[in-house]
Amino acid sequence: MMRNEMKEPYLTTLLEMRMLVGFLGERAQCTWWPTAFYEASSKLFLEPVFSKTSRLAQYHGVLEAARLLHDDRLSVGSYHLFRLPEEVEQDLHATVQSSVGEKLANQALQSKEAALDALKQLAATGRTSSVGPTVVGNIKDLDSTDTLKAIAAAYLSAFTQNAKTYPYLVG
Repeated sequence: MMRNEMKEPYLTTLLEMRMLVGFLGERAQCTWWPTAFYEASSKLFLEPVFSKTSRLAQYHGVLEAARLLHDDRLSVGSYHLFRLPEEVEQDLHATVQSSVGEKLANQALQSKEAALDALKQLAATGRTSSVGPTVVGNIKDLDSTDTLKAIAAAYLSAFTQNAKTYPYLVG
């Protein structure tokens, strides 16, 4: 019990970042991947099939689209926002199904502007922008505020400059 309580703040930040970047990467916002899971119309499609888990289906649909793009651009064995160690992935899966996940989805995924503002709150200020693959730290520092802020700052910079970046962590 204590372990999850200690991890929770960074897991919430990771999940929020995943949702924000996932939303911003969709075709209606910045078109990094061709999905539309977070568009209002997707609920009409998903709810009959996934009546109790449509929010989870949205999350995993975007997660897979983003994971494929990042995996294609980064070397095998590197970690990124959409491919993390298995234990972290399991914790994030549990968090997205909790009230925390529901709250995050309802707050930040209203509009492109709201998502960019939320991402700005997570980002480090004064970070230089980069395009393409960018190392932002070591996977052992995933729970570090500085590492999380660096990841958020890289994506924020890319989305606001109409560029693509792939921040990653080394093992």
